[in-house]
Order: sequence, then structure tokens, then C-alpha cells
Amino acid sequence: MKIGIDMMGGDFAPLQAVKGVKAYLNNGSPSSLCLIGDQPVLEKLLADHGIEPSSITIQHAPSIIGMHEHPTKALKEKTDSSIAVGFGLLAANKIDAFLSAGNTGAMLVGTHFSIKPLEGVIRPTISTIIPKVDGKTGLLLDVGLNADCKPEQLNQFAMMGTIYAQQILGIENPTTGLINVGEEEGKGNQLAQATYPLLKENPSIHFIGNIEGRDILKSKADVMVCDGFTGNIILKMAESIYDIAKQQQIHNAYFDRFNFEDYGGTPILGVAKPVLIGHGISGEKAFLNMLLLAEKMIRKDVMNTLQKALKA
Repeated sequence: MKIGIDMMGGDFAPLQAVKGVKAYLNNGSPSSLCLIGDQPVLEKLLADHGIEPSSITIQHAPSIIGMHEHPTKALKEKTDSSIAVGFGLLAANKIDAFLSAGNTGAMLVGTHFSIKPLEGVIRPTISTIIPKVDGKTGLLLDVGLNADCKPEQLNQFAMMGTIYAQQILGIENPTTGLINVGEEEGKGNQLAQATYPLLKENPSIHFIGNIEGRDILKSKADVMVCDGFTGNIILKMAESIYDIAKQQQIHNAYFDRFNFEDYGGTPILGVAKPVLIGHGISGEKAFLNMLLLAEKMIRKDVMNTLQKALKA
């Protein structure tokens, strides 16, 4: 397996990306890496950190898509950028997965135009890990890719989330809950009311009904489904828990689990190959964990498993 990594994307790239690559190689992982970025800059950093050239390949990409550039325009005009080159390699089957902590919009647009969605997928989705207070781990989706959703989309998100929870989080029979303003069937807005019966009748998931905001950090449901507008608000609030604890020097094992770097990045679910998006402030640990997650997704053949489930 070969993983492509955008070495120039992120506030602390390429230095932290290089450190993440070194940590990954020191981990003894089997994947070969394709480092995409400014070759002279990368070669110097690799030499400075004692990374043997034989253990990686470099694909020269002299341009960078900045964090605040318009995604579609930048991809069209900067065909030699690290993100554009990365998607070109992915589309040409020269790498098996692609990850970046760069411009999120460019990663989403690049995914849409470079690789095909899985057959039958209405819209791909992105998820996030939610630490549970009892030590378990949950999955929340969508968290921003689809601000407005239809019931059929949420039903597919539940199916994709279930497969991901099984394959990556190791939850044998994950439960699914629909985020709502009340537990009773019939509660909520039009989207929630129309989605409930679809989830209830879906034999591919273990649906337990509606869950409220107070249930999100508890273990009532392993997979939690909502539209991307709601999910993104929850995600940003969850990220603030770790930030506030750190600012106030609160040392708490549970709060520490909200550190995004422990999870690396979020994969786009519903497309043919693994594409992972990292936080813009990713450091060495985040890059390492993104690489490990990409490796695990390839090894577990998650995308093919998703395709089989969706066609069943």
C-alpha cells in the first residue's frame, strides 16, 4: 500500500509533517509513503531529521493552496499545488490514500472531482470521534460536509457510520441514534421526523431511536446521526472542551481525550478511496495518527466494505 501525504498543507507544515513522517517510519509501519510538496525544501528537512531517501518517494509540487484561497479557483489555477498533484496521483491509482491538513474546501472539491463516489451514495459524509465519559468511543456524522440534508442521506450516513465503527473503532454491533430535541418518536423538525422511520426500518443498523444533546457524551448510542449544520456546531463545541481545559490547566483524563491530535484527521466516507482531512493546526502527533488511520483503512478495505453494504 502507498499513502500520499500533502507535506505543505497546514499552519505548521512542512516541518511538523516531516516529523510525523519520521514518527510513522520509526513505528515500523509497512506502508510506503509518497511525500507531495516542494522537493528541495523537503529534501533538506528530511536530511536534517535523518530520514533515509530510500524509505520514501517525493513528488514535486512547488505551489501551495493557502488556507483562505477559494477552493475551486485555486485547484483550477494551481495545478502544480500539493493538493492538486495529490489528487492527480490518487485518480491515477499511483497512491492508495491521500491526506492533508491544508485547505479543507480544496480537499472536499478535489475529492468530488477526482475520485468517484461509491455506487449508490447520494452524498459523501465526514465524521468525528466523540469520546464517551465511560471510556468508550462514539462516532458523529455528518459534521459539516452537508449542511442541508434529506432523510435518505441521514439513513445512508447511519449505514456508513456503522461500518466505520465496526471496522475502525472495533465496535462489534454499534447502536445508532438520531440526534433530536426529544426521545419520543415524532419529535423534532421535518428532517428528523422523516428520517426516524427510515432508520427504524433499516435492517443494516441497530437503531435505538432519538438521542438528545445530553446523551452525546454518554454511551447511549455509538453512531450519532444528524445534518452537517448541527454536527459541525457539536464538533466545534467538543473541540473547545480540550482548549478550555488546557487554558485553565485542568488535568483530566477525560478532557484530554478531546485532543484532536489523538485521532489525526477525519475520512470522507462514501468515496472510492480513503481521503483524510486534518486540522489546520496539526502537529507531529496528528500527522502520525492520520498516516496510521489511512493505513488501517486500506488494510481493512473499508471502502469496499461500505460499497458491499450499500448495494445489499
